[in-house]
Amino acid sequence: MFKIERYKVIESCKKDITHINWLAVDFDVVEQSVKILQNRIVKAKLTGRTRMVKKLQSLLVKSLNARILAVKRVSENKGKKTAGVDGKLLDTSIKKCKCVDELKIKLPDYKSMPLKRIEIPKKNGKLRPLGIPTMFDRSLQALYKLALEPIAEVVADKNSYGFRPKRSTQDAMKQVWICTSKRNGGEWILEADIKGCFDNISHQWIYDNIPLVNRLLKQWLKSGFIKDDTLFPTDSGTPQGGIISPILANMVLDGIEEVVKRHKARFQKMKDGVILYRHTNRLNFIRYADDFVITGHSPKYLRLLQKDIEIFLNQRGLELSKEKTHIRDGFNFLGFNFRKYPNNKVIVKPTKDGIKSFKSKIKEIFKKYNSSSLSMLITKLNPLLRGWANYYRFVNSKVVFDKIDTYIWRKSLNWMKRIHQRKETIKYYKQYFKPFPNYKSDVLSDGKQFVYRLATLPLKEFIKIKSEANPYDKSFDEYFIKRYFALKNLTKV
Repeated sequence: MFKIERYKVIESCKKDITHINWLAVDFDVVEQSVKILQNRIVKAKLTGRTRMVKKLQSLLVKSLNARILAVKRVSENKGKKTAGVDGKLLDTSIKKCKCVDELKIKLPDYKSMPLKRIEIPKKNGKLRPLGIPTMFDRSLQALYKLALEPIAEVVADKNSYGFRPKRSTQDAMKQVWICTSKRNGGEWILEADIKGCFDNISHQWIYDNIPLVNRLLKQWLKSGFIKDDTLFPTDSGTPQGGIISPILANMVLDGIEEVVKRHKARFQKMKDGVILYRHTNRLNFIRYADDFVITGHSPKYLRLLQKDIEIFLNQRGLELSKEKTHIRDGFNFLGFNFRKYPNNKVIVKPTKDGIKSFKSKIKEIFKKYNSSSLSMLITKLNPLLRGWANYYRFVNSKVVFDKIDTYIWRKSLNWMKRIHQRKETIKYYKQYFKPFPNYKSDVLSDGKQFVYRLATLPLKEFIKIKSEANPYDKSFDEYFIKRYFALKNLTKV
């Protein structure tokens, strides 16, 4: 009853939304209301009722609850402190409520502002350009994303895992393991990466195929970006940094799995009416964002498939960059190394580059806090260690964890020696190093907290999401509830 009363307060303030107390909004009620409309969109899409889908989308983007939820997500995500070219942030309740009211736009009057260009470093040393929209444009994109995402989930490739709700890199990793660990699993791999995926997507293809108002899409895609006080036009691609960009890119790439399925075929050789042998051309497809792998029995079939995928991508303004390798020689995907051994067992481990990068981050922390207190060092180090360990706890990481623990111990010892000018090492060792709880090995400790030992984290097998599961489909609600508690138990330390 309490929730309903608060909900009525929100609805009664439609005309003067800036006077709503943002802190009084019951977001559980808001999210539930939006989800009901999203469920209806999925149901209409599955039954082929295109006109009903459009009506429900229009109803959703005009609803007060959807506008509140869109502003909430933009004002509370990681980029909440990064302003666009107008320098405005949604950092107060009044500003958030005002933005909710302003989202009641008239499409003919709307004009998107140019993007703010910033560049962030990539792993290969190059820079990744990001286009940051203004807070209002971000909120509007978040609003229309609420209406587009249920449709995207219906048409999505079943084994696509990037930028999709309830899916993760661990799901993609587990699917690769399932496909390659079977006795009849393909031993040849087509590893693919799409050249400049976000930068080269055809705008015309998006206008013709994405079920959103074209005027909005054109405003977001053609807004241009500002760099060094100069406006540059954008003639292709979706801006990296926009809230709607990942879902647009996913919808552009959806369909590759269908191309792969068309190459599955059964071959048989007969003589005098007797089947001598049968052979199935098995191909498995796994995609995460613009990276994907396809497993197969023969490079011949993979080359044929590769040509069809290139045709598929060319229609969307994209080009394929590819590399083939034999799975027995191992291959890397999403930070995991997959290798099949002579006993047909597939072992998944952290990649060598991933381990090297992680050690560099550890080294940097020890270097940065070489004159700080021990408590400060441990406070900065432990979140990094726990995060990395939790990411790789679902693969064969025990040996790697032990080696990294040894590396951290050596760095800790050098840190202690440097602090005390390498004098009376044994005396200070007893002061700074203590046995990790329920573990024999010594680690740095200030008496209250310890440097985390990766090897103490038990390894577990990850539970992959059902490929067909749709979080916006009401029929899967019970499944996602069970999965939530299963994953919660799985990640318990």
